[in-house]
Amino acid sequence: MIPEKILREYGAIRLSLAKDSVIFNEGDEALNYFQVAEGSVKMVTTSQEGQDFIQGISYQGESFGEPPILCQFPYPSSALAIEDSVIWKLRKEKFYNLIRENFDIHLKLDQVLCERLRYKNKILSSIAFDGPENRVWWLINYLKDKSERAGLKHEKFVVPLTRQQIADMIGMRVETVIRTVKKLQDTGRVDLVNHKILV
Repeated sequence: MIPEKILREYGAIRLSLAKDSVIFNEGDEALNYFQVAEGSVKMVTTSQEGQDFIQGISYQGESFGEPPILCQFPYPSSALAIEDSVIWKLRKEKFYNLIRENFDIHLKLDQVLCERLRYKNKILSSIAFDGPENRVWWLINYLKDKSERAGLKHEKFVVPLTRQQIADMIGMRVETVIRTVKKLQDTGRVDLVNHKILV
């Protein structure tokens, strides 16, 4: 989202992370702006029973964990690298200077945060009211639309999530997701190729 050249100018550092590395934990004080340079990062909340709920996934060029640095509250979720990844890390004070001095970036950040609110609203509504098929189908199409808005073109969109990650994002058991994806395949809405979901 923020050009790497500008991140460097304001003193951001690049960090290489191994798969499953923790970037910050739920409850930590928010002291930095983060952006994915390579790989992917998930924001996850864990219940007392040990069940994960993925709040969101950020890919190359996307930021994560901004609301706590803007609103001065602890992180409500933990952030972990899904795969070997590289991230940009910028101290909060320098991030404030960056958005103060670059209105276009500030506006883009506002748009990103609004889009995330829209996603959260839909996920909560879907969990409350929709059956498994509608939940999975909505998430697949949301991810496809997000990819297209980022300028990526696909003959067939490959869902970049495992069945477990889908389950963790929409509050379902992985077994239910597996059965639901099979139903979507049987009705011709998705294709399955080498265990990947295509639409």
